[in-house]
Amino acid sequence: MTRVFSGVKPTGHLTLGNYLGAMRRWAEVDQYRADALFCVVDLHALTVDHAPARVRRLSRQAATLLLASGLDPERCTLFVQSHVDEHARLSYLLECVATDGEMRRMIQYKEKAAREQRRGGSVRLSLLTYPVLMAADILAYRTDEVPVGDDQTQHVELARDLAVRFNHRYGHTFTVPRATSPAVAARVMNLQDPASKMGKSEDTGPGIVYLLDEPDVVRKKVMRAVTDSGREVVYDRESRPGVANLLEILAACSGGNPEELAGVYESYGALKKDAAEAVVEVLRPVQQRHRELCADPGYVEGVLREGARRAREMARPVVDAAYRAIGLLPAGAGEGAAEEAVALNAAR
Repeated sequence: MTRVFSGVKPTGHLTLGNYLGAMRRWAEVDQYRADALFCVVDLHALTVDHAPARVRRLSRQAATLLLASGLDPERCTLFVQSHVDEHARLSYLLECVATDGEMRRMIQYKEKAAREQRRGGSVRLSLLTYPVLMAADILAYRTDEVPVGDDQTQHVELARDLAVRFNHRYGHTFTVPRATSPAVAARVMNLQDPASKMGKSEDTGPGIVYLLDEPDVVRKKVMRAVTDSGREVVYDRESRPGVANLLEILAACSGGNPEELAGVYESYGALKKDAAEAVVEVLRPVQQRHRELCADPGYVEGVLREGARRAREMARPVVDAAYRAIGLLPAGAGEGAAEEAVALNAAR
């Protein structure tokens, strides 16, 4: 069976972009067609300045929202990255295969490093190397497919390159993964800045719809979305990015096609109103299930504990094989050699 791996980073509250671009597909498609693993990648949240208590809170919230979005722990494996040591173990081996040039060419590193420098902060080494940890997340499970938004495909390409290089140098160890993405709403854009992704790392802003926003807040944000010059509703990402974003959101929520929906509307106001109501209705069952899960925190903790156990069982043989392949002495080998020497001396 095809194995799928993907994750969410607890650096902010999950957004409509996370749900339409990834989470809904995981729940409705991937967990049914594949051996699927979904992970809260909390180690990645440490690459920038952070409050420890906030990372813990957002990690728990992310796991709860993943369950609320429809992930079924009987059908998939849901866990927290730091609960499975094999991720960090494999990451160092892959750092020994990756190159400095590869890391510095990563687009997200350039963008995030520049942002940190503008804020007057220092750039952590982990921000440079975290794509290798992401590759370890994927390769530890012999993953076949990684469902990602188009802004993450470069990281999957790195994982492919590292898998091929490791296999060539040290013997076949890893499956070479491939990125997959949904046809519609793979990248939901900011309602106030349709040239930028609706990112969860920003904690405020009228252009970001969070999964736990109240219905009236959602309506207000969508109705205030930036559109474009002119009055005609046309689906054109290049010349009409604001309208295109609204059409894609509406299409993703209603199961329609952005180009066909454009022909239905004669005004931006009508499009916004329908898009707002569609978002409210899509989020309604997620929010309801989230409230139920928050009332039973022991259930969520149990799911994560069992998920980590299953993930360790899958990852450990792969990572142990990588340790042997690259030339590291297996644990216990020294004791075995000592016992053998004692036995030989006794025989003499």
